[in-house]
Amino acid sequence: MVRAAHIEPTIAVTTIAAVLAFAFGLNASRLVVATAAVFAGQLVIGWSNDLIDVGRDSAVQRRDKPLVTGDLTPQMVAVALGCATVAAVALSAALGWRSALTHLVLLVGSGIAYNLGLKSTAFSWLPYTIAFGSLPAVLSLADNPPALPAPWIIAASAALGTAAHFLNTLPDLADDAATGVRGLPHRLGARWSKASATALLFAATVITVLGETGSPQGWAWLALLGACALAFGVLAGHGRLPFRCAIAAAALNVTLLVTMVRL
Repeated sequence: MVRAAHIEPTIAVTTIAAVLAFAFGLNASRLVVATAAVFAGQLVIGWSNDLIDVGRDSAVQRRDKPLVTGDLTPQMVAVALGCATVAAVALSAALGWRSALTHLVLLVGSGIAYNLGLKSTAFSWLPYTIAFGSLPAVLSLADNPPALPAPWIIAASAALGTAAHFLNTLPDLADDAATGVRGLPHRLGARWSKASATALLFAATVITVLGETGSPQGWAWLALLGACALAFGVLAGHGRLPFRCAIAAAALNVTLLVTMVRL
C-alpha cells in the first residue's frame, strides 16, 4: 500500500509543506493539521494514479506496481483512497474555508486532473505548476489571520513544481510512450526535458534569491553560484551525476525558499 501511494513524492511534498508551515509561523496545532492534510491529499493523488493506470502499467509489466504484481487488489486501493479522501477533506476544513478550497481544488484537484488525462497532453506540466504554486497559499491561508503569500513565493514554488514534472517523468519515458502517454516531456524528448528542468530549477533559485526586495543578501549570491554549478552538472554530467545534481538543486531551492520566507 505504501508503494502504491508513490511514497517518495508524497513524503517530499509533505515535508516541504511542514517546513513552509513553520516558516510562515503557524502555531503547533495548525502546523500538525496542515501537514496531515497535505499528506492525506498526496495519498489521494498517489492511490488514484495507480488505480487509474492499472491497465497501462499491466501492459508494460511494471513490476514496481503492487496492482500489477497482485500484491494489492483494486478494491483494497479503492477503500484506502476513500479513507484518504475523507481525511483530506476533514483536515483541510479544519484549516478554514480559504485554505481548504485552495488545497482541495487547486492542489489535490490538479493532481487528479493529471491522473485523469492531462498527463497525456502538451499541458501535462500545468497541474504541477498549479499544485506547487498553490502549496504556499494552502499554508499561509491556514494562519490566523489568513493571508496570501508574496507573489515571488508562488512563482518560485510553481517553477520548482514544473521542474519536478520533467524530472519525475524522465525515468518512465519509454514505458509511457508504449501505452500512449505523450505529455510535454515525451514530446520534447529526454535531452530537452532535462534542459527544461535545469532551467526551471535555476529560475526558481533566481526568483528566491531576489525575493521581495530584488536586492539579495551576500550569502544568497553564494547560493546562486551553487545553483550555477549544479545546473552545469545536470547538463554536462554523465551516469548518475545529472540526476544527483538535479535533486541537490531542488533541495537547495526548498532550503532557500524556507529561509527567505522565514526572514
